[in-house]
Amino acid sequence: MKRLNVKKALAAWHSLQPLSEKDRERLSRRFTVDFNYNSNHIEGNTLTYGQTEILLLFGKVIGEADVRDVQEMAASNVCLRMMTEEAVMREIPLTQNFIRTLHKTLLREDYTVYRSLPGGVQTSYVIHAGQYKTRPNSVITRDGERFDYASPEETPGLMYDLVDWYNSAERDGKLSPVELAALFHYRYIRIHPFEDGNGRIARLMVNYILFRHGYPMIVVRSRKKKEYLDALHQADIEVGPVPADGAHAGINDIRPFLRYFNELVATEVYNDVLFVSERNENVWWYDGERIAFRTPNYTKILNAMRTQPSLTLADMSEETGISVTAVRKLLDQLVSKKYVERGEKEGSWRVFVTQ
Repeated sequence: MKRLNVKKALAAWHSLQPLSEKDRERLSRRFTVDFNYNSNHIEGNTLTYGQTEILLLFGKVIGEADVRDVQEMAASNVCLRMMTEEAVMREIPLTQNFIRTLHKTLLREDYTVYRSLPGGVQTSYVIHAGQYKTRPNSVITRDGERFDYASPEETPGLMYDLVDWYNSAERDGKLSPVELAALFHYRYIRIHPFEDGNGRIARLMVNYILFRHGYPMIVVRSRKKKEYLDALHQADIEVGPVPADGAHAGINDIRPFLRYFNELVATEVYNDVLFVSERNENVWWYDGERIAFRTPNYTKILNAMRTQPSLTLADMSEETGISVTAVRKLLDQLVSKKYVERGEKEGSWRVFVTQ
């Protein structure tokens, strides 16, 4: 894909408007799965892409799954709906209460974390849902150094400043929605106001800002987590280690992250354009990746799986006109890529690629 900028990607997007009801539904289903899977996967959720899709679209849990991960994914989707409903109400300014309510919904309830310290000493602390942190938090950088976020004492004041700045900046209109979203994300992360869930809330808030201004929502892909964290780290180097400086950074202070974010938005929007507009039966999509199969035989097999509840290899061969040996080989490729998987019933299949 040739390099695009946000302006060109948005121009292509606007040229497709208004979308049909069918295309809006296709995009909504795709985004729902992609966003929740990736935002939670970045933080260590173990549900597969397929498990996430079945859970969010059909309310079922398939295969072995950690109960907490299932609850976490379902709560994330509730937050996504809350965020989009709030974003369309342009007359209502952003509030700290809304951010805390999102966090309360995401974590669901307070819970205790247990840790083993050097020497075998056990310690524990409580993660508070919907409340700002009561203990310091930090991260160890790639250089092995500790990088501190805002202290618990600083956090309420810095969050007041963040929300007040956002509402003022939105009214002023000097920053584009993309700049607003990037700068909000960076400032918020430097505060790290909660004991857990900060990254997931930051990514929800990015889409709150974009959707509020009529932009397509975006996904930070977990397979590109390193690029995401590297961009934040490079911005941290430019801004410096003082949390309050990061929490009040200007748009020119976060250039490494802004460059990354502009490219992310351009890529995600352009992929939405392709997903809606491209008419090629051999092109499919999986977790934001465009898959152009070299042979139409893949499409024949996938369509057979989607239209019939169960198929043996012999059935598939008869349906598609492809030899059993070739069907088996193509199926192995589809399964290895996790584009499809076997269902619970004999001969049943689940298809996770989409068109």
